[in-house]
Amino acid sequence: MSEPDLPFIAYVVPGREMTVRPAPFERDWMGATDQRFAYRCLPLNIANAHGWEILTPSGFTAGWTGGDGLDAILIAGDGGSEAPAVSVFGKGGLTFHVNFLFRTPPGYDLFVTGPINRPKDGIAPLSGIVETDWAPFTFTMNWMFTRPNMLLRFEEGEPFCHVFPVRRGEMEAMQTEMRDLDSNPELEAQYETWSNNRNTFNQDLKKPGSKAQAMKWQKHYYRGQDAEGHAAPVEDHRTKVRVMPFDRKD
Repeated sequence: MSEPDLPFIAYVVPGREMTVRPAPFERDWMGATDQRFAYRCLPLNIANAHGWEILTPSGFTAGWTGGDGLDAILIAGDGGSEAPAVSVFGKGGLTFHVNFLFRTPPGYDLFVTGPINRPKDGIAPLSGIVETDWAPFTFTMNWMFTRPNMLLRFEEGEPFCHVFPVRRGEMEAMQTEMRDLDSNPELEAQYETWSNNRNTFNQDLKKPGSKAQAMKWQKHYYRGQDAEGHAAPVEDHRTKVRVMPFDRKD
């Protein structure tokens, strides 16, 4: 369940302006799938919108020669302008300076990663976790080239960073166990019902005029139901994530 009154502040550092926005659930590649099939995957939709995106303030072109040095990365801003990314640690790394000083509630870190479910050919985002409830420092968003001798583009307004708060220490507090599924007969029965239903549904999809073809896809998880159509025993099943924008406060 969400908690009330958890302030999350983005202090603007003087200098180049950047835009931070609630991450949308839409993705061009998902919309281009047959019948927008990818949007039927609720976990993808939730992850897409799980946080905020920071946008590239100006476009630029970059490439990597394959070398280890700082000069092995070539960067050119559009129209001869200064590019918003630099080479600072070599090994094919491309670094963006994030011109916000984020402040999360006490006990919350900030997970910093690349734009979620936005693959980019030739380069991969790196991830970090920052203690933003106390640190008076900005951070960088880093990418690593995966292929040399190619030029790639970051367009103006393209997301280059995705952030969301995480409670510090919560993961370490998880009491982890591994058990055989048959040690939980009720869960095993639910799983077998789901597995059998899915196999039957997938077979029926190939039959012209079948109920499965009319349904197109099973919606149990999307609707928060088990394989028999019973509501999940949770109060906060969700099909959308709506985070608040960072409105300017003077």
